[in-house]
Amino acid sequence: MVDEHAGRVPDWLIVCHDGGLDVPGAVVLAGATTRTRAGLFATLAAVLALPAYLGETWDALSDVLRDRLDAGPLTLLITDAGQLLVDEPSDQHRLLLAVLDDLATSAPHPLRVVLNETAPP
Repeated sequence: MVDEHAGRVPDWLIVCHDGGLDVPGAVVLAGATTRTRAGLFATLAAVLALPAYLGETWDALSDVLRDRLDAGPLTLLITDAGQLLVDEPSDQHRLLLAVLDDLATSAPHPLRVVLNETAPP
């Protein structure tokens, strides 16, 4: 089967390289804190006040983010996004995107993710 959307960025994901993007109401995650899966989970838990039972699995993250999206829309802004999961195997980045895509397409309220990479000087 041919994926007609291959290479297309999903509607819920915004990728920018200007570093000056202002996203009102966004929850900001610093890329430096998301270099590992454990760091990403800890950062999300802290900034979103996620429950202690979050755990360390993608399924657990999906469950708590779905619960959060039951309450209303969510926009995540990841600064220095080139650091996101950079210290993990590449499959971890794909798993994160799969979890976010599932949430964005099935949760009761919108999820938007902004990956903002500051351009080098």
